[in-house]
Amino acid sequence: MAKPKIEPRLPKGMRDFLPGEMIKREYVFNIVREVFHLYGFEPLQTPVLELRDTLMGKYGEDAEKLIYQAQHPGGKEEVALRYDLTVPLARVVAQYPNEIALPFRRYQLAPVWRAERPQRGRYREFYQCDADIVGASGMNADAEIISLIVTALTRLGFTSFSIKINSRRLLTAIGQFAGVEGAALAELYRSIDKFDKIGADGVREELIKRGLPAEAVTRIMDLITTHTDSPLDFLDDALNALPDARAAIRQLRDLAGWLEALGVPKTAYAFDFTMVRGLGYYTGPIFETIITEPNLGSITGGGRYDDLVGLFKGESVPTVGTSLGIERIIDLMEALNLYPPNIGGTVVQVMVTVFDDTTQVESARLTAELRAAGIRTELYMLDRPLGKQIGSADKKGVPLVAILGADEIAAGVVKFKRLVDGHEESIQRSQAAEAVRRLLGNGG
Repeated sequence: MAKPKIEPRLPKGMRDFLPGEMIKREYVFNIVREVFHLYGFEPLQTPVLELRDTLMGKYGEDAEKLIYQAQHPGGKEEVALRYDLTVPLARVVAQYPNEIALPFRRYQLAPVWRAERPQRGRYREFYQCDADIVGASGMNADAEIISLIVTALTRLGFTSFSIKINSRRLLTAIGQFAGVEGAALAELYRSIDKFDKIGADGVREELIKRGLPAEAVTRIMDLITTHTDSPLDFLDDALNALPDARAAIRQLRDLAGWLEALGVPKTAYAFDFTMVRGLGYYTGPIFETIITEPNLGSITGGGRYDDLVGLFKGESVPTVGTSLGIERIIDLMEALNLYPPNIGGTVVQVMVTVFDDTTQVESARLTAELRAAGIRTELYMLDRPLGKQIGSADKKGVPLVAILGADEIAAGVVKFKRLVDGHEESIQRSQAAEAVRRLLGNGG
């Protein structure tokens, strides 16, 4: 009795990436890695599973509802799939004090898991791309992160973006100014965080529904929606009596000075007091990048979180970092046509065809010669007519085919055909690799 056929399908919120997609993803990954290395960031890898106690209590109630529990049968440890790459970093810094010298610049590009409701652009498994500086309290570290963001997005081809900058410490001071403290501050953050979606009137209404006095709501809205050309001066005058406000504004002024020193153009960033990063561990400046033309939303987020490592280490360790929304960036690269021409078909530069049974060995030898010269080469493996082999290469997107029949072998030459325009050349076998490079440069 035949076994029933297993339906090939994926769990909800998960994706496969076929070669054409993976080539584009690797293009983005490689450029971002190059920028991380340019800025002196070191690679780090952590396991997909963490102890449940490592993750819980770090993100806030709403986020922690999305953490996948991953208990293994008979296991005594309570474990979970990582929700992000930041909490694992904090654990690593605390766990390896003798191996990690501060300040520590690290990046990590790896998948994370969240029990989201799957929908367009929102998945249960996706990649994050983080860069952090651990052990530096000055605003020069925050400026380095922002400069890195600008460099990475520029090298990927983005031209119209703006980095919004705010401060959790400043938002706390604004709450204190309006008489909001303790647990009510979290409610304040949640409402202001919706500003882009529901607007000023929506935020005002929601704050009142949460029980804040109308007078306090008015004071808050007047501060966070200021449109003055000197927003830090405006808040400094309004909140000068509050030590937290003075300290936060001083940090933001220092940050602006370091951004200028690093050559970050003023057009690349703006102070926006309605921007609130949703996670609960931020302690200072926060930042978020949005695509402005067209208005396509946020693609990076981050900020300073000086207390998170301390949860594992027992003492505060200044830390600042960012997460590039790499999945969204990849989607926007496609939508905005930012990929180089001809990317995404195949990694193969040349397909060596097999003319007939008598030429198989020489085709294999030619393949080895081209590979030894650094040419990405595929040897055709099936017993099919030459026309079918060339058609297969064309369908796959291979730019060149090499034809090596009995006549070519006898003459010591290789015939190359460039598929984009049908151009053919017979080349001395010893010059084959050089010819491939030339033919690819002329149209491959």
